[in-house]
Formats: sequence, structure tokens, C-alpha cells
Amino acid sequence: MEHEQASGYNMALLDASSLKGRCRIGAFSRPLLSAAFLSLLLTCACGYRMAGSNAPGLPAAIQTIAIPSFQNETSRFKIEQTLTQAVFHEFLTRTSYRLQSQETGSDAVLKGTITAIYSSPIVFDPGSGRTTEVLLTVSLRVVMLDARTQETIYEASNFVFREPFEVSTDAATYIEESQPALERLSRAVAASLVSTIIENF
Repeated sequence: MEHEQASGYNMALLDASSLKGRCRIGAFSRPLLSAAFLSLLLTCACGYRMAGSNAPGLPAAIQTIAIPSFQNETSRFKIEQTLTQAVFHEFLTRTSYRLQSQETGSDAVLKGTITAIYSSPIVFDPGSGRTTEVLLTVSLRVVMLDARTQETIYEASNFVFREPFEVSTDAATYIEESQPALERLSRAVAASLVSTIIENF
């Protein structure tokens, strides 16, 4: 995977029983939060936090961060949902900030806009000439604002991420296979973004 922002990332397993928030959460047997559960967190008005630490570079007054759904300026359907969930997940696993989707009641708001997403063929089958590997690229703008003053806390006007992805030589299955690659790419975007904010601020 190649990207233009510094990134250090080790995926941490989530224990859903350690979530602390204003809404009661039932027991979960799986250690990883599912996409459906993350979607519920993003749409719920309550705040959630995991055990962890806050970023020393961010203002100390920030305790609650709102992450509304990213905006999508591309034709790729629902990519904004995948990216928003990945960023939400990354903040949950790596910090103790209270997270919510609504801006009301937050100390800071993290906003993102996906400006481009495209694939380029990079490897071809020598026998058939079909594409066997593509390079997926996503570009986005990100800004974190002080919810009270609307001053910019952090801004990245051109995050660009690239990840190679092997595809079947059967062209009919290409579209179906691109979704797992987009999910991996979303996790990479989230890892780099959160690392930049909490480690390199």
C-alpha cells in the first residue's frame, strides 16, 4: 500500500463490553465490531468511548469529537459510509475521546470529503491480456474544527491513498471484487488520518 501521509498502524481487537457511553449496549460475543454495529454508533445520538489516551497535541478542552458522515463527490456508491465507519472505528480503538455523529454537544468536529476515486490497471495476464491487478486511488479533504469557535484545528486539503488489488481474470467478477479492496483502502485512510492527528499534530 502506498499513500502520501505518514502512517503507523497496528489493528487492535475491540472488546465491545469495554465501550462506555450514555446508551446501554448489550453483550457481544465477537471481539470485532461489525460494520452494522459501527453504523449504529454513527447514527446514534449518544457518545461512546474506549479505553485509551487522548492526543497531547490537541487542545485539552476537547473531550467529545463529532464525526458526521463524510461527503462524497464521486460516483462510487456508499464509499463515504465505508470511510466514515473506518475513521470512527480507528478513533475508538486508539483514543479515549467520546465520539458521536451529531455536531451538537461536541467540542470538535471532524469533516471529510471524498474528491476522487479511481482504478488503474498495472498488471496484465500475458496469455489473455486481461487485467490481473489494479491500483485503487482515493483522494479526500479533511478538516477538524473547534465546535464553539469554528477555528481550524487540523486540515489536510489533499490526502491521497493508493493500494494495489489483484482481480480475477473473469471481467464479470471485477465489480464484485472491488468492494473488499475499498474496505481495505478505507482502513488505510483511517489509520493514516488518525495517526496524523493524534501523533503528528
